[in-house]
Amino acid sequence: MKLSLAIQTPDVGAAMPVALLTGSFEEKLAKAARMGADGVELMPADPAGLDAPTLGAALKRHGLAAAAIGSGGVKLSTGLTLLHADPDRARLAQARLGDLIEFAADVGAPLVTVGSFRGWLGPVGPAGREQLAAVLRRAGDRAAARGVRLALEPLNRYEADLVNTADEGLAFVEQVGHPAVGLLLDTYHVNIEETSWTEPFQRVMAAGKLWHVHLGDNNRLPPGRGLIDFAVIVATLREIGYVGWLSAELLGRPDPDTAAQQTLTTMRSLLEG
Repeated sequence: MKLSLAIQTPDVGAAMPVALLTGSFEEKLAKAARMGADGVELMPADPAGLDAPTLGAALKRHGLAAAAIGSGGVKLSTGLTLLHADPDRARLAQARLGDLIEFAADVGAPLVTVGSFRGWLGPVGPAGREQLAAVLRRAGDRAAARGVRLALEPLNRYEADLVNTADEGLAFVEQVGHPAVGLLLDTYHVNIEETSWTEPFQRVMAAGKLWHVHLGDNNRLPPGRGLIDFAVIVATLREIGYVGWLSAELLGRPDPDTAAQQTLTTMRSLLEG
């Protein structure tokens, strides 16, 4: 398993609450490498406006991989969501998803995450479920053509009203019915919605759909600063054969650099223990 830190890209203005590290993009990469990260999860707002070759070269310079492209930056920075009540805004969001896929391919990231970027079902009504499935189906075609996958993230009930649990995620992915669409599980959301810290990972892995993992303790602070038993989770992931990324997408407290270092120190000790 490899360790990653979620960081925002240069096109994002205000600091995002779940993006780690401070400084310029180059400084963030230098810090990530120095702290012992294997890669970074990039969170852009407008990926089409980024110079992907330059960013990719910067990653290589620091010996880092692009673990994933996070879509949360789009939602937080622009308010665009795939299920936006305004059809024009929803279409813009769908176009932005295409841009995220292209950006992922250009920097060598294996997948694009879809968390809060999907939006809320409530404002659009029950038909929004199939609407989102259709959007992800089409995006899956584009992703597959570019060697990229999409990872839908079950979110807790306070942040989403569609796909809150691993089982709901599996059912929705089955409805989408595209081989390039799977799931990411976030330990923070698992702690809120599930009855076990480990069984959701087992079920999603058994279905062949566990493509990415986000790290955050029950209070969304770095692992070890809350109640979740990350040793048990790491042991379970080893047991089920997960060899992908563990990516810290959590609150940068007491500050983004300290939170990043605490995460890497705690998780590295578990991975090497």
